[in-house]
Amino acid sequence: MRNKKNIIICRCNEVTQEEIEALIDQGVTDIEMIKRLLRIGMGPCQGRTCLPMVISILARKTGRRPNEIKLPATRIPVRPVPAGVLVGEMESDGNEE
Repeated sequence: MRNKKNIIICRCNEVTQEEIEALIDQGVTDIEMIKRLLRIGMGPCQGRTCLPMVISILARKTGRRPNEIKLPATRIPVRPVPAGVLVGEMESDGNEE
């Protein structure tokens, strides 16, 4: 069996299965709070990979069904941002409107 310390769930922010399970074991069972504390789903992929896995872990640890756990809120940028800025391929022009 693989060591939970080494299983990366959120590749964008390098969050491990162990970190997620530790929060759940401490009583943090709200996916929105897990997102805020560990920054899952906040990287360039916006949770396309990690959020389904976190929901699966949360369901297994709490005895709920995955479809009972709603996806966390998505917040769009206040002003449009070129995709290249988000993935680090270009710099922001720094103009604040």
